[in-house]
Amino acid sequence: MKFGNMSRIGKQEILIPEGVEVKVNGNKVEAKGPKGSLKMKALPEILIEKKDNVINFTPKDSDDLKSKAYWGLTRTLVSNMIEGVSKGFEKKLEINGVGFKVRVEGKKLILDVGFSHSVEIEAPEGIEFTTEKNVITVSGIDKGLVGQVSAQIKRVRPPEPYKGKGIKYVGEVIRRKVGKKSAA
Repeated sequence: MKFGNMSRIGKQEILIPEGVEVKVNGNKVEAKGPKGSLKMKALPEILIEKKDNVINFTPKDSDDLKSKAYWGLTRTLVSNMIEGVSKGFEKKLEINGVGFKVRVEGKKLILDVGFSHSVEIEAPEGIEFTTEKNVITVSGIDKGLVGQVSAQIKRVRPPEPYKGKGIKYVGEVIRRKVGKKSAA
């Protein structure tokens, strides 16, 4: 069975924005920008070339399925690193529920979401929490880590389908269910 021979994402080159410095050493990539620096070790199946301010990716063996599979992934990971050190990433979560509160103390996020105790979430290195009324903003330079911490916060109290109480992403639509109807 023969698969397609090109990765649409993998063959796109990355233009390095101004103020960002990228070093490519074999399969190691390091990006430094105004927000910080990130390092990544790519798989040996992918060749990474940097010329001037453009980065290109090519699979070492064009017939190998593994190198084709990682071609687009590697390009996306490097692209996210560059975007992270230049602009950063953020996810917003919303808390809905009577008496539900959230606050930040130092590097800890403290959630009062209807349990008998407060839930504390420690910000890992490179992650910052901010709150405004019932909205939590998780920001950082590592896209994967921002998403992981956001999911961890949401897992504390996922939204329920009857009243919509809980923690959800801003813009997320919760499918609602109709409650029991009393017999008339």
